[in-house]
Amino acid sequence: MNLENLNRRSFLKKTNTVVLGTALAASSLNLYANSAPKKIKIGLVGCGGRGTGAASQALRADPNVVITAVADIFQDQVDLCLDSLRQISNDQVKVDSKNIFLGFLGFQKLMNTDVDVVLLCSPPNFRPDHLEEAVKKGKHIFCEKPVAVDIPNLKRVFESVKIAKEKNLCLVSGFCFRYATPNREIFQRIKQGDIGDIQSVSTFRFGGELSHKERQSGWSDLEYQLRNWFYFQRYSGDLIVEQAIHSVDMMSWALGDIVPKTIIATGGRQSRELDKFGNVYDHMSIEFDYGNGLKAFHSCRQQNGTDSRNSVDVIGKNGRANLNIPSNFEIYGDKAWKFTGRNNNMYQTQHDELFAAIRDKKVINDGPHLANSTLLAIWSRTAAYTGKAITYDQIMQSTEVLGPTSLEYDWKMQADNRGIPQPGKTPFV
Repeated sequence: MNLENLNRRSFLKKTNTVVLGTALAASSLNLYANSAPKKIKIGLVGCGGRGTGAASQALRADPNVVITAVADIFQDQVDLCLDSLRQISNDQVKVDSKNIFLGFLGFQKLMNTDVDVVLLCSPPNFRPDHLEEAVKKGKHIFCEKPVAVDIPNLKRVFESVKIAKEKNLCLVSGFCFRYATPNREIFQRIKQGDIGDIQSVSTFRFGGELSHKERQSGWSDLEYQLRNWFYFQRYSGDLIVEQAIHSVDMMSWALGDIVPKTIIATGGRQSRELDKFGNVYDHMSIEFDYGNGLKAFHSCRQQNGTDSRNSVDVIGKNGRANLNIPSNFEIYGDKAWKFTGRNNNMYQTQHDELFAAIRDKKVINDGPHLANSTLLAIWSRTAAYTGKAITYDQIMQSTEVLGPTSLEYDWKMQADNRGIPQPGKTPFV
């Protein structure tokens, strides 16, 4: 798929965000031969905290799923992960030593086993490789967000999403807020016109620093960075790509996943210690210009000692919708409404719906908005780093690659040595 030639407002129409009721391909899981449900075999790629969480939710989603293979670059993360999962359901964890795959290419070995579903939970820079391999091998997929950290690799993702659709593979993304009950209800009301035509959207994601692991004796620079990948451009793509992308995704959801014409942004680093927190920013502010007067705004920060906020405000011609996550969801105006229902565990719902779809011979395909929101986040970071207003056509021509592919990694390679970007001095590539 040639992304450069896609019209920015129509390219999402070329794929379906969610396809339900589509029969799985004949080569998909043979779960229906007998009345008794078949076991669904799961492979976990990335055994850190998020991977362990995703695997635990998969275990709870269906009593007949079993984890049979895991891959990671660190043995200690594998051990901690498997210990945690066995405490949840020892009978569902069937990983023997020959199906523990270590190293940067362990994901390939895992994909060559007979797993039916893969959970892709490695640092974001590795996900284009992992997603591509999973689709190639015909696996159903849970893929954490974001799905890339630079444009050249994101283009590979769009191709993988296209092929996954052709193969009728389930692809559930890590954009968990799209699976939260109050979000679904209020966004449905926005989409059906309860606040009228949207005039603007603003989102905030304020919080403190993420976890940090102190350097241990014997760690190389590369190992230290990989164990603290949040704080390095090569692995995380910076805070807007790695975490605040959730807010960008909700903004895009409200606007129907259309693509802006231009993004301008600012950002910097005020609170992070220079020798501890890598080379990423600790705050950013972005304007998304969609043309015809429609604009959206996002602000994010990761600074200890500051007030937290996770909100979405959608201003319409006839009212406004306010989401103050996780406790208040309300519409003001002619069709006033307030969520009074019971909230759900959105992380669990993702896996409940994924495995239910597989059992019911249906397909969920979150791929288009997974890739689209990743595009918006990379685009935002690029605008903040350079201090330039960047158009859609310009960002899609970016050739900047932040790091090597999985095939090029080894423990002797140089760690990420980029400096902290300076707007006005950092060039657009």
